[in-house]
Amino acid sequence: MRLHHSIARRLSMLVATGALMVLAACSTIDRGTPPSLERHASWVVLPFANHTETPMAGNRAEAIAHALLQAQGVGTVRRTPASTQKEALFGAADSTRMDDALTWAREQKIRYALAGSVDEWRYKVGVDGEPAAGVTLSILDVATGDTLWSGTGGQSGWSRQALSAVAQKLIRELLQSGLADAR
Repeated sequence: MRLHHSIARRLSMLVATGALMVLAACSTIDRGTPPSLERHASWVVLPFANHTETPMAGNRAEAIAHALLQAQGVGTVRRTPASTQKEALFGAADSTRMDDALTWAREQKIRYALAGSVDEWRYKVGVDGEPAAGVTLSILDVATGDTLWSGTGGQSGWSRQALSAVAQKLIRELLQSGLADAR
């Protein structure tokens, strides 16, 4: 009887350890120390660069980031004019779009900018087709262009999860770590 109990305990420990390893493998995040930010400052979400083969992935991540940033209650959050938002097909215009958007933000006297890039935005090939997203975010001082904080992460989900839900969870976690001192 004691032998069965010992085997059962070892087996349950092995299963629990395996489950934790699987969950840990689903997400990787690296982030800097949260900066001291002015509460209720004006913000702009800059056009996100799309480094994937998925059309409009940058625009999708940008829209999620805009909504989540507003939900954090940091102050007024704006998007750049449509002329700076149009996503380039081959990434050559990404730096031009960013420069134009920062120039516009300076003219508007906006304090902070959220910049980003999308490095992965797809459903993995295979039987299950798990969603996977990879995003890099940066908080910039608009006046100087200095990077105040940056974080990057990648996350995959389960086969029945929406890619947007996986990306939303990842972007939310990154934003919360970058805005920890702004609330």
